[in-house]
Amino acid sequence: MKHKKSIPGETFSASALSESTSLNRELSWLAFNERVLAEAQDSRNPLLERLKYAAICGSNLDEFFMVRVAGVHRQIAAGVVVKSPDGLLPRETLSLVRERTHVMLREIEKTARKSLADLNAAGVRIVKVSELGKKARAALKEHYLAQIQPVLTPLIVDPSHPFPYISNLSLNLAVLLRDGQEAEPEFARVKIPVGVLPRFVVIGEVYLLLEDVIAEHLQELFRGREVMVAYEFRVTRNTDYEFDEDEAEDLLATIEDGLRRRRFGAVVRLEVTREMPAVLLGFLAEKLKLDDLDVFQLEGPLGTADLMGFPSGDVARQHPELSYPTFTPHVPDLDGDEDDGVFAELQRGDQLLHHPYDSFAGVLAFLEAAAADPGVLAIKQTLYRTGDDRRLLGALRMAAENGKQVVALIELKARFDEQRNISWARQLERAGAHVVYGVSGLKVHGKVALVVRREEGRLRSYVHIGTGNYNAKTARLYTDLSLLSANEALGADVAQLFNHLTGYAEAEYAELLVAPDTARSGLLNWLEQLGEQARANAEVPGFRAWARIKINQLTDPAMIDGIYKASQAGVKVDLMIRGVCCLRPGVPGLSENVRVHSLLGRYLEHARVYAFGYGVEGEEQQAQVYIGSADWMSRNLDRRVEVLAPVSDPVHQQGVLDLVAAEWADTRGSWELGPDGVYRKLPGDLSAQETFMRARGSVAG
Repeated sequence: MKHKKSIPGETFSASALSESTSLNRELSWLAFNERVLAEAQDSRNPLLERLKYAAICGSNLDEFFMVRVAGVHRQIAAGVVVKSPDGLLPRETLSLVRERTHVMLREIEKTARKSLADLNAAGVRIVKVSELGKKARAALKEHYLAQIQPVLTPLIVDPSHPFPYISNLSLNLAVLLRDGQEAEPEFARVKIPVGVLPRFVVIGEVYLLLEDVIAEHLQELFRGREVMVAYEFRVTRNTDYEFDEDEAEDLLATIEDGLRRRRFGAVVRLEVTREMPAVLLGFLAEKLKLDDLDVFQLEGPLGTADLMGFPSGDVARQHPELSYPTFTPHVPDLDGDEDDGVFAELQRGDQLLHHPYDSFAGVLAFLEAAAADPGVLAIKQTLYRTGDDRRLLGALRMAAENGKQVVALIELKARFDEQRNISWARQLERAGAHVVYGVSGLKVHGKVALVVRREEGRLRSYVHIGTGNYNAKTARLYTDLSLLSANEALGADVAQLFNHLTGYAEAEYAELLVAPDTARSGLLNWLEQLGEQARANAEVPGFRAWARIKINQLTDPAMIDGIYKASQAGVKVDLMIRGVCCLRPGVPGLSENVRVHSLLGRYLEHARVYAFGYGVEGEEQQAQVYIGSADWMSRNLDRRVEVLAPVSDPVHQQGVLDLVAAEWADTRGSWELGPDGVYRKLPGDLSAQETFMRARGSVAG
């Protein structure tokens, strides 16, 4: 086939952006989970890490059903007949998703079973109750009666006891009982208390699944009745609740009410073991109001997400070869040699940290120093997903108790973190902090902190702007970037941002790109400028206009169209997109100058980088580099407060470009997206993450 060459200035009209130019968002997400599953199946990864990857796949798929599949069901129920950008109706998307997820869930469980079997072969004994000897069985029964049965609540279904509520993501036993040989079988439900109790029961030096232990001892729970059979099942519910903020007089109370309502969302998936008879399966599907296509018959273990809790620390210590080598990050010295510590250090120049290779302790130390410093008058911070870090909470509480002006803008609508954020809000309020519960109609997703300090009769601002949450736990597991700066223009912008968020004051930003106000237009403007440069210098030898974008998701149609137009103008666009990508790269005449990679590894790639440049190769480039919190999705650019900050220091700017280049060269965990919408694993064993670990910290072994 003869490929059409792109013509400078030629663009596709909106009507010409047909089905073939956009990939389906839900199927692209499933492709991402398949790439994670490939890590669970990769023999180069240690055995325990493979099991964790399988658990992550299961957890990812749980959330996909709770939010994305539930959303498609809601569209169908509402009678939506508008096609998505890829040309599919909701019913068509649901059909394809059902087909893919049935295959995927079976593959996830098959992979988890193999990992457990391989661990057994490696000396970590994971057995069934039937494999135990007489002495071990007696010890198990004693453990069950003392430590497990008191937690269980058997619920029988009969004319006076209706079918019970089945909680979201709960693992259960469907039990058939009989009271005498002639009696009709009765149904009972026993919830497996995973979370309250560990998924694995330890007896001596062996491990057993909690559900197997409970199933083996059901006769102890239903004394006086005959336990005929018991089968596992698991339920997934819609958790994507909505509310009208304009009608909410008390946002905190509204969110708490929403959390209660979320527990009772419609069931969107039922998982059962293959052995469950059709009559019992039909009974469950009827009671849960499910279509047959939303029932998943599996070999187990059900609920692979719960396998993340294995093994205990003792097993990891006894078998260090089964896990990744211990990594000790570099701890940045931000205190310097002067009395003013971190503040004097930042006056000398910006600090750019690359987590987890640079410890997040540097960011916490900055906030703790601000809380303790008598010259600091105010600390203002956004909080999205905080985790359980007591150090950060302690710093903000201490600052408030020390009489400083502390403003915490806590996003109560951070999905699945609402309850924790409510707790933080109440603790900070009790300490005397000013707590703001987000912004009406928007989620505050930007990662920003502002410290105002009195110095020699004047006020000076210090800022932290990051790509990741203020969460010390995830900062050890996710790759992110942190910018610490005393730049006056940046400080003035961040001060305006907080005034806008807390008081709705109008804001104009000199340095920042902020969604939903200026981020979209600013990013598109850069793509347009690159296109103009590429067209104007098309005949200049060695001239190149380029964009290097590293984000988690790309789904926004306008941003995709902007990339297509830049490509058609001759701009070379390299996209490092970990998860969903609806753009179709490498299509002649449309996106032949666009390449897409997805990088996975030991750490979750989470940093966002937006770099634009042009110039003659071999000579100094005109470049602009931003880091920030925004993916290129409509929700991020239109319905969230996102903050993108320029990296102004030339050394740091080059460092970010080198970081992206190193990740682009990765072959160990990288995949390339083809024009056919299929991801293909790049061959090789060069790991950017391992390179960063050895350069910035120390790796055991």
